[in-house]
Amino acid sequence: TFPLSMPGVIAGSILVFIPSAGEFVIPNLLGGARTVMVGNLIQQQFLSARDWAFGSALAIMLAVLLVGAIMFYVRRVGAEKLEGV
Repeated sequence: TFPLSMPGVIAGSILVFIPSAGEFVIPNLLGGARTVMVGNLIQQQFLSARDWAFGSALAIMLAVLLVGAIMFYVRRVGAEKLEGV
């Protein structure tokens, strides 16, 4: 049964990971300075540290990681199954 549920597991993982990777408002409200997430780090690099090069590099790495995860899902599930969605 696990091979049959694998597309759902991968899709659920992607749906949870993508918003948590780019979110910076909710972690600031809930955790303050105690929690560091990727979105918070990118925001700090642009706004507080004024390190545009490092902030841009982090944003590009995050985008490549997310596109890679989506490409993995499309190859695993198959593009023909995605047309009905």
